[in-house]
Amino acid sequence: MRVLVLGKGGRESAIVWKLSQSSIEKEIYTAPGNPFTAKFGKNININEEDIEGILKFAKEEKIDLVFPGGETSIVLGVADRLEEEGIKVFAPRAYTAKLEGSKVWAKEFMKKYAIPTADFEYFDKENFDEAVRFCEASKYPLVIKADGLAGGKGSVIVRNFKEAVKTLEEFLVKSKFGKASEKVVIEKFLRGEEVSLFVISDGNRWEKLGYVRDFKRLYDNDEGPNTGGMGSVAPIVLDKETESLIDETIINRTFEGLAKEGLRYRGILYFGLMITDGGPFVLEYNVRLGDPETQALLPILEGDLLEAVILVSEGRYKLGSLRLKENFYSCCVVIASRGYPEEPERGKEIFGIKEAEEVSLVFLSGVEERDGKLYTAGGRVLSVVGLGKSRVEAKSKAYKGVSRISFEGMHYRKDIGFPPTL
Repeated sequence: MRVLVLGKGGRESAIVWKLSQSSIEKEIYTAPGNPFTAKFGKNININEEDIEGILKFAKEEKIDLVFPGGETSIVLGVADRLEEEGIKVFAPRAYTAKLEGSKVWAKEFMKKYAIPTADFEYFDKENFDEAVRFCEASKYPLVIKADGLAGGKGSVIVRNFKEAVKTLEEFLVKSKFGKASEKVVIEKFLRGEEVSLFVISDGNRWEKLGYVRDFKRLYDNDEGPNTGGMGSVAPIVLDKETESLIDETIINRTFEGLAKEGLRYRGILYFGLMITDGGPFVLEYNVRLGDPETQALLPILEGDLLEAVILVSEGRYKLGSLRLKENFYSCCVVIASRGYPEEPERGKEIFGIKEAEEVSLVFLSGVEERDGKLYTAGGRVLSVVGLGKSRVEAKSKAYKGVSRISFEGMHYRKDIGFPPTL
């Protein structure tokens, strides 16, 4: 089995690490990969957005299965293109991927199929004045989201009218995220506990893999700007009533809605949820595994991931193939560069990874290797994961690993841990 993983971050490091443990005979390639993924196979210098380049390589090297890590290649149609050539892909096709690729499309889908989500309106560049008037008449806080892909940074909580107008100007007028912010969703702010739910589906059946908590803000106490994620913990355990509501009103209705639209979903569907006093609501869909949630989820997931992925791509997943380890916990702390998320520094030598690996898992993200040394090459640099039979042990091991790593300007949150209310 020849497998190609697309991406170069911490998520892809965790995916390659987990795939490498499969009992199936395999060769793993990663495009473009990083120094960590190179330890488990071969890195290929192809951008994950280069669909034709990916196809050419897959045909030349007789790749059996492609596993996209991030959303961009999925939204661009990597599954459509490769499946036309008989290559299996663990991801939905482009039209179905609009669940993540267009916030407007996703919100209209939820509204159509009575899936609980925050009240919303949407506006484009030509309706800027209408958007301003809507914000002027609204109660705060509000959430303003770029319609398209924005690397996890396209959602802004605005506390007052002044902040709302500033955000609208950045998104609609100044095109902060290019075409992705030519249209925005403005929605009611929901109060509660946020969790990420990962579901695996082969187009015929679905199964929950687990709930994870993601910490998106840059600083402790959930302060500062949104990032791609500064840490995560798993599993999150919900009460039976809430789980039942999620199954009935969110997961079932989503897959029933997709079926009515004539859409087959194969791959991972991520539900960003807010658990409120009024029940669970969907904040967003993602059409792939999350980062850094994957780094927390995969180490506590039992089963052969490669075998499960193959079965999903063939439409014959066996329920129960993947399951969480009982009484086992993980805590992932992301270490970022100074200046992240806006202008992260690069080129700083990294020390202490081998020492950290004595007590924790270390998944590389924004890292490059030069002359046998590792240097920072992006905003989020490393994911340090602690595992344990208790929440306390998992967190302790994660931060013990973090304490052994150093580079100039490194930044991490010191409060990544399990919420007391979930």
